[in-house]
Amino acid sequence: MKKIPKFRWCMILLVCAITIINYLERTALGVAAPTILETTGITKEQYSWIVSAFQLAYTIGQPIMGFFIDTIGLRLGFAICAVIWGLATMGHALTGTWQGLAFMRGVMGFSEASAIPAGIKTATTWFPAKERGIASGVFNMGTSFGAMLAPPLIAWCILFQGWQFAFVVSGSLALFAALAWFIFYRDPKDSKILSPEEREYIEAGQEKYLGVDNQKEKVSLATILTQRNFWGIGIARFLADPAWGTINFWVPIFFVETLHFSLKEIAMFVWLPFLMADLGCLASGFVAKYFNDRGVSLINSRLITFTIGAVLMMTIGFVSIVENPYLAVFLISLGGFSHQLLSTVASTLGGDLFKKNQVATAVGMAGACAWTGQLIFNLFIGAFVGIIGFGPFFIALAFFDVIGAVVLWTFIRENKVNNSISN
Repeated sequence: MKKIPKFRWCMILLVCAITIINYLERTALGVAAPTILETTGITKEQYSWIVSAFQLAYTIGQPIMGFFIDTIGLRLGFAICAVIWGLATMGHALTGTWQGLAFMRGVMGFSEASAIPAGIKTATTWFPAKERGIASGVFNMGTSFGAMLAPPLIAWCILFQGWQFAFVVSGSLALFAALAWFIFYRDPKDSKILSPEEREYIEAGQEKYLGVDNQKEKVSLATILTQRNFWGIGIARFLADPAWGTINFWVPIFFVETLHFSLKEIAMFVWLPFLMADLGCLASGFVAKYFNDRGVSLINSRLITFTIGAVLMMTIGFVSIVENPYLAVFLISLGGFSHQLLSTVASTLGGDLFKKNQVATAVGMAGACAWTGQLIFNLFIGAFVGIIGFGPFFIALAFFDVIGAVVLWTFIRENKVNNSISN
């Protein structure tokens, strides 16, 4: 069989494409929310429960899906998850009550929780350590690119046929994604398209101490939980992810109620934070590489990048006081860039600090911490936004990541072997 040069990048682009579909589907509800609330009579508080059902299921699902993928394998495990979330997304069209939507969001959230653990595991499996940050950034671009595509696509579906049609269209894409993944994905050791030279390059650039001597070695949740590195990542992500949940689920409502945007204006502007978030994902690996190439260790280069993102994230607090709607869009967009800059780093650290057979589980468990933060923050928005407005919540987001940076620098301990590994 003919070998494809630099085939590892094809694998990460495949993950990116599936992640685009994943995030397009989860963002669809936020874009359709004003129409759903208007046509079904669902209240803002009930809407927060619908969102919370997804977030709670996603929170619970991440460690379970990570363990599932580590146990039965990346290829089959991720394909099964994609089929489930595609069917659940299409199921949104069958209900118009908040209880029905909450149920479908729950099933969808539980299965979609596989996306980030699967992506990080792919980057860890297919790339040497020095390219892992960039690879993670490339696949993580799918999170914001999918969210960026959602507004025009979902708005068009609503205008063309109604909000139910939007979920049928987006859900069907996941079924195609599952089929494509199962057909094309293989681990490097099993790939017939990967050249021997590239396979050797990948293996030579990976940390030997993170390998698994016994292929039958079981994943130990207790071992992960007792590591301070896990808690450093988990707490930082707990503080960081409320920003992403706000941008995904509440910014469209903020645009309508505070900035007085129409549905067409939402389609024109709400994708901008996700475009900037894409750039943040891509920049994350290159910023870390810049410091690593100048003698900073692998882990410290990640922590410096996270800190830069945290400082930039403070600008989102000014959304609470600006009156110009376009300036507000710019500040939220800068927040999207900053969040994905630091969030990609936090996820990549899972591949840097845990064994290969633990990566998906560790990333999933840290993701559960992240989505716990999202869930709590979402409930606070749903309960109090009608009383105090959105301003105080944007101010809170401005400081969460700075605290997260302090936590990372305090908790993370670098294995000395890392000092000999280039980023």
